[in-house]
Amino acid sequence: MTEKTLYQRLGGYDAIASVVDELFARKCADKQLNRFFLGMSIDTKRKIRQNVVNFLCNATGGPCYYTGRDIATVHTGLNISEDDWNIFVNIATETMDKFKVPQKEKEDVFAAVSGLKKDIVGL
Repeated sequence: MTEKTLYQRLGGYDAIASVVDELFARKCADKQLNRFFLGMSIDTKRKIRQNVVNFLCNATGGPCYYTGRDIATVHTGLNISEDDWNIFVNIATETMDKFKVPQKEKEDVFAAVSGLKKDIVGL
């Protein structure tokens, strides 16, 4: 018997996309994090959203292809602080809680993306 991928345990593409939609809305509404989205067109925000969905789909073992730039390049010059990162983690946790993502899957999602912190914070 084959163990399900994290992608499957999360509910697949539609479930990941729903969580990303909520997460993105919360990040844009946050008084500290919204500065990263000011002045962006709706089209640009949609492209970022799709890249995040594809990235998470791929990182969790799903069939998506991430065709965006590497994570360090995308975040260079944004001056993301440790405090920004912590706010994002809190928002991500609250969002997954809202969608009733089980604790094991939450931990696995954070494990899959926590290695990116070095490519995001302080660049």
